[in-house]
Amino acid sequence: MVKLHDLEFEPFISEEEIENAIDGLAKQLNEEFGNQNPVFIGVLNGAFMFASEIIKRFDGDCEISFVKMASYKGTESTGDIKNLVGLNQDIAGRTVILLEDIVDTGNTLEEIDKMLLSAKVKRYEVATLFFKPEAYKKSIPVNYRGMDIENKFIVGYGLDYDGLGRNLRQVYKRKEQKMTNLLLFGPPGAGKGTQADILKEKYNLVHISTGDIFRYNIKNQTELGISAKSFIDKGQLVPDEVTINMLNAEVEKNEGCNGFIFDGFPRTEAQAEALQVYLSSKNTEVHAMIALEVDDEILVQRLLERGKTSGRVDDADEAVIRNRIKVYYAETAILKNFYKKQDKFYGVDGVGTIQEITDRLSAVIDELMEK
Repeated sequence: MVKLHDLEFEPFISEEEIENAIDGLAKQLNEEFGNQNPVFIGVLNGAFMFASEIIKRFDGDCEISFVKMASYKGTESTGDIKNLVGLNQDIAGRTVILLEDIVDTGNTLEEIDKMLLSAKVKRYEVATLFFKPEAYKKSIPVNYRGMDIENKFIVGYGLDYDGLGRNLRQVYKRKEQKMTNLLLFGPPGAGKGTQADILKEKYNLVHISTGDIFRYNIKNQTELGISAKSFIDKGQLVPDEVTINMLNAEVEKNEGCNGFIFDGFPRTEAQAEALQVYLSSKNTEVHAMIALEVDDEILVQRLLERGKTSGRVDDADEAVIRNRIKVYYAETAILKNFYKKQDKFYGVDGVGTIQEITDRLSAVIDELMEK
């Protein structure tokens, strides 16, 4: 076990496994390029260890360069301009082998691909020590791969966490801990917001509200926020893909936490299935859909009382209140059935004092955490 900054990492890939993977890759590269005098280009910062081992094992003539992706604000442009720092030789007409320590999303690879093609290389191939098939969605072929690995957060052998860990001789993965992921539902006036605030503190969970995420992304004009606003401005529903990508980004920010309380998501079976697939890729899952259950007449009276002080128009009109409750049940019925089939639906009595309701919710969560 090693600790880097605030995170703990446990052994994942041994030094012997890494050596064997590099031996296998070097054999392939020798067979394919041994008589072609290729230009090896190692991508910094991560590929320095891998590149040196490949070069030591290459039997033919070759050249070696190291490059690094860089971006800067152009004097005439408002966007980022990317280039390869260190590429100081003419590679037109040459055979190039790009050495990457790891290929996961492929975003860096996509940028380098454009630059190498514009440099008019004769041919180029990608050789990577580690490859994450679950994460890679690009079309650029990665034909030379030391080993395929799970989509884990790893450090060592050139890979770092905030600058530390590159010098480790084997690879470590982030220490996994059991997560508890909850979907908290409740009709308007059930007190869901109050309970979410209490439960996130009590169990040290991250509260993810779809409404808050939308407002943050739109206010800060993120790429996803701009995309969502373009639909909202047209009076259209934001596509599931945009909503899910926003939520995924929020989960990524809090990787390693004790779990999540999802509020306002999912709303449809398609969203529930997408959340299931995404959490599975993180080796976790939704553990329960917990719904606060309150009689309609109690809800109506609660909201009318709230309307006297909240200033919200939709809390002052009984017809509007009843319609909101009706819409909630129509939406929730689909999800209730979805999670009931997985034995993950829990209905909790939402009538009583705040503490009484918290105690009932806590009993469900405690049981889940003991499983």
